Amino acid sequence: MTGLFKTALVASGLALAMPVGASLADMAKGSGPEGVTVYQVTGDFEDVRFDLESAIVNRGLVIDYTSHIGEMLARTKDDVGGAKDLYANAEAMLFCSANLSRKVMEADIANIAYCPYAVFAYEAASDPGAVMVGFRHLAETGSEASKKAIGEVNALLDGIAKEAAGE
Repeated sequence: MTGLFKTALVASGLALAMPVGASLADMAKGSGPEGVTVYQVTGDFEDVRFDLESAIVNRGLVIDYTSHIGEMLARTKDDVGGAKDLYANAEAMLFCSANLSRKVMEADIANIAYCPYAVFAYEAASDPGAVMVGFRHLAETGSEASKKAIGEVNALLDGIAKEAAGE
C-alpha cells in the first residue's frame, strides 16, 4: 500500500467519523467523536473548498497534499461492496508550518506524529448545500512546552476552519 493511499484511507476514516454540525462544545456533551471540530456552511462546496485553501495559503503555508476522499470512495464503492453514496464532495488538505512544527518538535521530538496537519471539507450526499469544515484537535499532552506548542497548532487549525466557514 502506498503512502498516498494510506493517507487517503486515514483521512477518509476521519471524514466518515465527523458528526454533522458538531463542535468541541457539542462533543463534550457526547454528540460526536471526541476531539473533532466541525463548522457548517451553507453554500457551494467548491466555494467553501476554495475558502479553506485560501485560509491556509494566506497564512504563508503550503498545502503538501490534497486527499480527494469523496472521489476515492465513489470510485471504489462497487469494488468494496458499498451500499450508498456518502459524499457529494469530500477533501482533506495536509500542510505544515515550519515555525509551529519546530516549536512542537523541539518540545518533544515524538510530536512528529502530528505533522502534517490536516483540515477537511465535505458535503454529504444526503444533504447537498450543507458543507462541513473542520479538523481533528491535537492532544495537548506532555511537557508544558509541548502542551503550549500543540495548543498553538490547534489555534491555527481552528482559525483556518473558522475562516473558511465565515466565522
